[in-house]
Formats: sequence, C-alpha cells, structure tokens
Amino acid sequence: MNLLGRQLLRPAVAAAYRHGDRARLPVLMYHRVLERADPLQPGLIHAAQADAQFKVLSDLFTVLPLHEAADLLKQGRLPPRAISLTFDDGYRDNHDVAMPLLKRHGITATFYIATGFIDGGRMFHDSVIEGVRRLPSGQFALQGLGLPAFTISDDPSRRAAIGDIVKAIKYLEPAQRQTVCDELARAAGNNLPRDLMMTSDELAAMARSGMCIGGHTVQHPILQSVDEAVARDEIVANRAALTTIVGHPPRTFAYPNGKPRKDYSTSHVRMLREAGYEAAVSTAVGVSDRHADVFQLPRFVITESTYSTILFRLLRMSSVLTNDYTC
Repeated sequence: MNLLGRQLLRPAVAAAYRHGDRARLPVLMYHRVLERADPLQPGLIHAAQADAQFKVLSDLFTVLPLHEAADLLKQGRLPPRAISLTFDDGYRDNHDVAMPLLKRHGITATFYIATGFIDGGRMFHDSVIEGVRRLPSGQFALQGLGLPAFTISDDPSRRAAIGDIVKAIKYLEPAQRQTVCDELARAAGNNLPRDLMMTSDELAAMARSGMCIGGHTVQHPILQSVDEAVARDEIVANRAALTTIVGHPPRTFAYPNGKPRKDYSTSHVRMLREAGYEAAVSTAVGVSDRHADVFQLPRFVITESTYSTILFRLLRMSSVLTNDYTC
C-alpha cells in the first residue's frame, strides 16, 4: 500500500473507529504465530499472515498497549483509529516469530503469560495436540472420558480426535486434565516436546524490548471451575512471578478461556482489582466503547491474510459493539 492509498483509507478507518466520547476500541487476540502452517492447527496464523496483518495495522491504525488504550477509553480520550494487540499463554514463537515481526512494523503488543508453563512446561491442549500428532495409525481409546474409540489415520481424523478430547477435558480440574494428558503421552511414546513455551529469560527480553507483559494465572485453570481461594492464589502468585521475572508488576490480565459468566464471575473481577490490576480482557467477541467495563474488554481474532480482506474484516467488526459486561 503506497502513501496515497494509506492517506485515502485512514479517514474510512477513523470513521469506523472514532475517538473521544464516541471512540470504539478493537482488541485483537492471538495465541501463537507459527513459522509455517500446521495441518493439525488450522486456526493458528503463520508468519506470512502475521506479517500481512501487522502491515495493515501499522499503516492505518494507532497501535496502543492495552493498559494505555483502556485508560484512554475510560477517560474519553482515545485517539482515532486506536487498536491493541494481545497474545495469550506465553508461547516461544511469540518471542521467536511474533516479536521480530512486531518490531519490523514498529508496533507493540501485550503478552499474557501463564507462568506455570514457561521454562519447559506444556499446556494441556498442546499435550493433546502433540500426543495425537504422534499416535500411530489405528484405534485408540482414552479411559474414563466416556468417548468412543478414535480411528487415527490421517490429518482430518487427528484434528477430529484433538477437538473431541480438548472439549471433553477443558472444564476438568487441572489435575484431572493432567491425568488424561499423561495417558495420551504414554500412548504416543512419551516424546512430547518441552520447548513450546518461553523461558524466563526470553520473557524478560521481551519486556526489555518494549513489549508489555500481563497476567494469565499460574496453571491456566478456568476460574469459575475452582474455588475462590484457589482462584485468588492463581491470580496473586502469577502476578508475583511475573513481577520477579520482568522487574515490574503487570498492569492488565486475561481471563483463562475468558467467556463472561461461564469462565469467570464478578468475584474474579474483584480479585483482579484487589491484586492491583488496572484492566482485563475476556473472549467475548466485539469492540468496546466508553461505557465498557475495562475489566471485561472484548476481543476478536482475525485470520485474513491480504490487505483488502484484513481491512474489510476490521471495518466490519467496528459495528459489533459489545455492551454485555455483566458476569
């Protein structure tokens, strides 16, 4: 996109994402940026797609750290064409792939880190993906889940098995989820990768480079599925660990899984305030206006990869105003 093209498009973006009292804030949600496409994870973007998306954002939007955007939105002082980028969980490719692309385009993002998995850990859904990836072809059954045996033969059958297993264990207690993952790992030969997540040193390097680091609990439990004492400890311990690693306390938080009412409640919002957080993001889909609860900001995902389709998606989302902030 040449300079003239950018000058012509910016007013259209500004009309969609207004400023001041009439402002609307889009927050983009990412997890991983793969080096190349993975047939078992078609919903994840790869480096070329991310590069195209970041190009549009740097050309046409004012990219702000989430804590700054939330504060300006609340004050009614958000600039036109404002947008924020967020990444959940703490994957190593955030450091190795996403950060160099962000820096190439001169933009920043907020990275929400589940500290129990950095330095060699593995999240439950990755254990499922990598376990199923390594299963030999044939019949496979998991004990105690009430699921029929899986027939593993090709990429579509592996994707189907991954989806069914993740759905079956997502809302289990972390210890129960781990039992299933351990069984799957044994069936796959116990050779699952232990380098999917960042190290503490990589996380600290991201913070030094100007990226923002946010809280995301320790073990990534769905807060509504554990008792309040456990939830509070997950929030507080995660914040303390991140403070030690990056040298300052995180300012914003992302709810694990993040569906209002189903995955977190008003008691968890209160816990975040008491812990010292300034804002938080959910996975409710939409954009925010000045009336938004900054502790329940909605987000959305974009997977488009050409300039025009990325722009169209962002413009279309400007009308998806989320006003349901009640847990």
